[in-house]
Amino acid sequence: MELAERIRQVAREAEEALMACDDPGELEALRVKYLGRKGALTLLLREIGKLPPEERPEAGRAGSEAKRRLEGLLEEKREALAKKAKRRALDVTLPGRRPPLGKRHPLTQIIDEIVDIFRGMGFEVVEGPEIETEYHNFDALNTPPDHPARDLHDTFYVEDGRLLRTHTSPVQIRVMESRRPPLRIISPGRCYRNDTPDATHSPIFHQVEGLYVDKNVSFADLKGVIAAFARQMFGPDVKVRFRPDFFPFTEPSAEYSFSCVFCKGKGCRVCKYTGWLEISGAGMVDPEVFKNVGYDPEEYTGFAFGMG
Repeated sequence: MELAERIRQVAREAEEALMACDDPGELEALRVKYLGRKGALTLLLREIGKLPPEERPEAGRAGSEAKRRLEGLLEEKREALAKKAKRRALDVTLPGRRPPLGKRHPLTQIIDEIVDIFRGMGFEVVEGPEIETEYHNFDALNTPPDHPARDLHDTFYVEDGRLLRTHTSPVQIRVMESRRPPLRIISPGRCYRNDTPDATHSPIFHQVEGLYVDKNVSFADLKGVIAAFARQMFGPDVKVRFRPDFFPFTEPSAEYSFSCVFCKGKGCRVCKYTGWLEISGAGMVDPEVFKNVGYDPEEYTGFAFGMG
């Protein structure tokens, strides 16, 4: 059989196989079988150069036509199978897939839990600006100009004498300036201090501060609120300890701690082997602070507390 006829015969076999193919993997196998480096048609085309000169033109035309037809048919079949697979994969009746959702930051989770507890005790959540005036951040809170907290080494100052608030206490001042007692508020938010970052310090941190002002509010009320919060936050067995301290805006003042929830008061690395976790400070609002916001300290008393 002449080479040209053998080429046409192989081409017909390949066309029939390609037309019947219904699988992308099988289609690739047919490409390799007929058009690959060692494919049936490829091997026949290599024999054209060995033919006598008078037989080469016919065999060459047959080979070129066969290769062109098979390559075209292969591409058409590949596109048809791809479209078919795409139609098969799309079912518009299926419900859409929900994108994966992230989780709330641990700080956000803790703050939300704290807020929920105090809301249950009747406290209102109030927020304020993070860029504050010196008056609201220091002066109104009975912090004198020569106090170390007002130094550049501790406070971030910005334009016009304003600063990044060092605590959320200015929120309490703003609320007292605009409202009359009784007041029962908490103010969660970011605070800023010029601290060197380490395991326990950061230039940016979070605080939750509380304020309760009314007639006949006592230190016993403060202790009751803190103890109730501790039990709801850490469990009924947690103990609360108050120790004398000093803050410019409260008098008397105290530092309060909770028994370590990790070691149950026995001492561990978390509590520095003291058995207690220092939370923050608290105390009765200083009469001078009441005077700064127009409250009569002879008529009203109140307490403030914080944690951060």
